[in-house]
Amino acid sequence: MTGTTPSIRPVPARVSLASWCRGVTGARWFAVTVVGLILANAALLGAETYPGLAAEWHTALRLAERACVAGFTVEILLRLGAHADRPRDFFRDPWNLFDLAVVLSAFLPVVRENTTVLRLLRLARVLRTARFLPQLRIVLVAVARSLPGTVSFLLVGALLLYVYAMVGWVFFAHADPEHYGSIGRAVLTLFLLMTLDGIGDAVHAGLVISRWSLLYYASYVLLASFVLVNVLIGVVLTSLEEAREMEQPHPDPPTAPDRTPTDLLARIATARRALDDLEQSLSATAPQATPREPEHTPG
Repeated sequence: MTGTTPSIRPVPARVSLASWCRGVTGARWFAVTVVGLILANAALLGAETYPGLAAEWHTALRLAERACVAGFTVEILLRLGAHADRPRDFFRDPWNLFDLAVVLSAFLPVVRENTTVLRLLRLARVLRTARFLPQLRIVLVAVARSLPGTVSFLLVGALLLYVYAMVGWVFFAHADPEHYGSIGRAVLTLFLLMTLDGIGDAVHAGLVISRWSLLYYASYVLLASFVLVNVLIGVVLTSLEEAREMEQPHPDPPTAPDRTPTDLLARIATARRALDDLEQSLSATAPQATPREPEHTPG
């Protein structure tokens, strides 16, 4: 049996393009260059807040801004090229979608004509540093995951503020109209007291009105400053742990070793030779039948 050499197929163009782009985007100098562009964009935004500097260096600032846009465009094109062999993976990453939206917004006619919206979108480019800073990315993901729990915390806090504000309005409105003259003033006063700033003055002023004010402020501080704040910290810490687990790379399941056609043909040839040897050994050890003598019949 003669083996056949498998023909070498040419590598598709998009596969070679994706390999080259991944080599560029995965290099350290590429990440350093993009971070430098982001910081330069932030510096340009800060320089434009000075009217005299913006008027004197208007042309230079415009050229620098266009250079930043060109750099970000080249970056996003390279990231798209890195997924040329699997385009769906690019759109599955939320950071890729965020980067693409920020870069494309600079080319929209409506955005370019609105200076305020354009500056806000340019400010959003600063958040792209999270892609290159893993710890910052974990914090941002944790904040996003803690939003449902934070909304529940805000609802409970708002209910607590409203109840205590109504009680404070009932007991302190006439004696202290500056802080408890209406439900709005009472909510604002209690919201500021949530940080324990000025709680001593509030307690002393309340004791002048009634001794029961001590129970009022003590229960409020216990619930608002201790219980609710600790609950919020617990929600954030839980989300932080979940975000850290999401960022950790998961090991890929073990896969079977790759076998080329040449290896398979060699294995088949070896198996056939083993079968031939086994057949020969069996035929050699089998007992040979002796010829039988013809029977003589009486004539």
